[in-house]
Amino acid sequence: MGKLNFYGVGPKIGKITLPWLAVVIFLSIRYNNFFSYAEGSSRILLYTGIIFLSLGLILYFSTVPLLLKGLKETKLVTKGAYSLCRNPLYAAIILFIIPGTSLVMNSWLMLTVSLVAYIVFKLTIKSEYSEMEKFFGEEFRKYRRETPEFLPVKFLMRNS
Repeated sequence: MGKLNFYGVGPKIGKITLPWLAVVIFLSIRYNNFFSYAEGSSRILLYTGIIFLSLGLILYFSTVPLLLKGLKETKLVTKGAYSLCRNPLYAAIILFIIPGTSLVMNSWLMLTVSLVAYIVFKLTIKSEYSEMEKFFGEEFRKYRRETPEFLPVKFLMRNS
């Protein structure tokens, strides 16, 4: 059997999301009064956005080495962020990085990029799961049953 695909459904998500992101950035800058959360620039929005961006980037860049190691060794990664949800890279971008950018830019329209990305994620992720199941069989099916897809709901409930 060949190697696993590093990019997964990322290119499919990007193919639709990135053009929308470009339109949103243009509209947000051009019509900032219409799309802003608050008039002028708010320090609270800026600082909250920086926190979201930082959390997202930390999650993303701490997850990539785990994925690369798993791909190199053709092993299912279930440690680190992968113990919280099956798709931490997509979650980092959709739940933290894009919303953080929305707050920093003071543009609620930017949140539609997260919505579009999540919809495309849901429509395409089955192909990635299919590939994982071919490679890892029952190990992946068990991981899939026990680990939330996107939100670490079990983790949050377990620690409350």
